[in-house]
Amino acid sequence: MTLKRATPERLKEIWAEADSAIADWQAARNQGRRRGPAGRGPRRMMPGEKPKNFKATLHKTIEFMKPFRIHLIAVIIFAIGSTLFNIVGPRVLSGATTVLFDGAVAKVNGTGGIDFARIGQILLITVGIYIASSLCSFIQGWNMTTLSQKTCYNLRNAIDQKINRMPFKHFDSASTGDTLSRITNDVDTLGQSLNQGVTQLITSITTIIGVLVMMLSINWIMTLITLIMVPISLVLVVIVVRHSQKYFVRQQRLLGVINARVEETFSGHVVVKAFGKENETIEAFSAENNQLFDSAWKAQFLSGLMPPIMNFVGNLGYVAIAISGSFFAVAGLITVGDIQAFIQYVRNFTQPITQLAQVGNVLQQMAAAAERIFELLDEPEVEPEAAMELPQDLDGSVNFDHVKFGYDPEKPVIRDFSATVKDGQTVAIVGPTGAGKTTMVKLLMRFYEVDGGSIAIGGHNSREFSRESVRGLFAMVLQDAWLFSGTIKENIRYGKLDATDEDIIDAAKRARAHRFIQGLPGAYDFKINEDATNLSQGQRQLITIARAFLADRRMLILDEATSSVDTRTESRIQRAMDNLMAGRTSFVIAHRLSTIKAADLILVMDHGDVIEQGSHEELLALGGFYADLYNSQFVDCIDEIEDDAAPWPLRGTAT
Repeated sequence: MTLKRATPERLKEIWAEADSAIADWQAARNQGRRRGPAGRGPRRMMPGEKPKNFKATLHKTIEFMKPFRIHLIAVIIFAIGSTLFNIVGPRVLSGATTVLFDGAVAKVNGTGGIDFARIGQILLITVGIYIASSLCSFIQGWNMTTLSQKTCYNLRNAIDQKINRMPFKHFDSASTGDTLSRITNDVDTLGQSLNQGVTQLITSITTIIGVLVMMLSINWIMTLITLIMVPISLVLVVIVVRHSQKYFVRQQRLLGVINARVEETFSGHVVVKAFGKENETIEAFSAENNQLFDSAWKAQFLSGLMPPIMNFVGNLGYVAIAISGSFFAVAGLITVGDIQAFIQYVRNFTQPITQLAQVGNVLQQMAAAAERIFELLDEPEVEPEAAMELPQDLDGSVNFDHVKFGYDPEKPVIRDFSATVKDGQTVAIVGPTGAGKTTMVKLLMRFYEVDGGSIAIGGHNSREFSRESVRGLFAMVLQDAWLFSGTIKENIRYGKLDATDEDIIDAAKRARAHRFIQGLPGAYDFKINEDATNLSQGQRQLITIARAFLADRRMLILDEATSSVDTRTESRIQRAMDNLMAGRTSFVIAHRLSTIKAADLILVMDHGDVIEQGSHEELLALGGFYADLYNSQFVDCIDEIEDDAAPWPLRGTAT
């Protein structure tokens, strides 16, 4: 990685280029937000991250890999075999060197010549040994790849099945980015670390033991000289690491600072431009970038000293081996071929020691990723149900009987909620923020279970049916119109996957979406982009209503479906929703009380209780909480305009 100091001029160029890239960046950034609760994006494993409990996590990982133990055994056997063949190779090849040297000396002395036949035999044996090593390595690699990828495959399946069995409250508290990271980044990290770490661990240990045995079989004094060089190398490496580690830590911290700076600047790009803060932002980024340059340069320079230091110590070892080996050769204790083999073993001895240190980091990283995965797999699950089938004649009546609920048992949100909804009625739920309106919908669909009381649908306690059956009764249209990247046809068909094209067009017509769809390039085959930004908010909302029409469920939930659109678009959407609600039991949550005046029943909630209920006219005549809430949306706006002499009617607008 090459680092350069960023000048203010260059940063201004980058800023100008950001204008053209901002739309694509925002689409990618909002991907997770559009599909679920807000999250900061996938979490990346930091280098050197350690697990909280290495042994327990390693045990769980091994248990999970039990179905592939044959592959694991094959990996161990063939990795050892490949390494042993590689270790034996230099010793066998040294015989050819000895024969060649002795023959050359005999030829010079006139007492003989070079035995090329013997050299040929040794070379053939050596070639056979290295072919066997390569074959073992190939089989080991095939088994290791199969083991790691099948483990990742099963882990992803296990996580996918686990998510469907987890309670809804987990996703209210957990970050979407963190959950995605466990499925993608952590599983990939585990697979890559498993593939690299296990093989390298086996081969490194086998190489160290095997090479040490071979060196001892040649000459124990030369082996002792080699072993003395190892602690010298380690001491020098530790000194370098101690000095470079603080700069690596600082580099990682500054990378996080710069990433945060870039993200918040891009996300607030319009605000920065509007307030003219480009220069201040550029200066702040330039200062942080220079600090990162300084730390990264020092970290990379110091860590780059290790290879030459290791080479220097290694070369000293070679000199010592050459000098001592020559004395032993003259004394007739070893052959020239033995010296050549020993030098090769010295080179092979230091490398696996360095690899073992790297393997330790890889295995720690693997265990850290596995620990996060198993934390998710060990999360509590929704208890299985012994559910009855939905009756064919089940009507859409709903009865809330003294319902009590709290996300925290000690902090109740719904204290004592009772209400009766008849089949086909439109029920509006209104009240201030935090009154419990959306919570009631979550309880109705059994995203959460009530702490007390009961909810009956069609005269049956909803707990008598499976959660899937209860949710299958409802179609939902939410404030955040969720659309995925695909055609309009595919998005509408999401409500009923076996629907025909004619059914989709009919649903769009009933939702008053057909006309604008026909005006788009490709009509129903128009491709919605990653964040659906090539459609207006109103168009997106009409498509979700068409999806609800196509689903054709007995009951309907509308949660702030028109709060983010202008008045004219709201009128179109309201007419489409009126068509959708006809003949269905509908629950409407709205802050704009003007949109629910025609509701059959209005439930006014405050602090988790129904404090008033009735029709719009009845509640206004009552002159209570609802009347104050309704009138405040108009009176407060007028009063604030008069008091503050505001130049345009924006202050005090109801939300």
